Amino acid sequence: MKDSEINRLKKKTRHNLGAKIKEVRESKSLTQVDLASRIEGRFDTSNVSRIESGRINTTVFTLFRIAKALDIDISDLLDIEVFED
Repeated sequence: MKDSEINRLKKKTRHNLGAKIKEVRESKSLTQVDLASRIEGRFDTSNVSRIESGRINTTVFTLFRIAKALDIDISDLLDIEVFED
């Protein structure tokens, strides 16, 4: 894979993961503030916004904490479309 393809794939992965988190959060009628307050440890609302918009690449540990706050399995967050057909 070329660097440009890898970068495009990274961006798409971040975007789709963020969209999935937002979808689950909204399905539970939570705001970004609500979600941030449910995440164990210090977690700023702006980080929720950055993750949902795909602007930052988050850690697996943070995904685990988000999944726990949403009362779902981390695998539910990772069930996203990444590769283009």
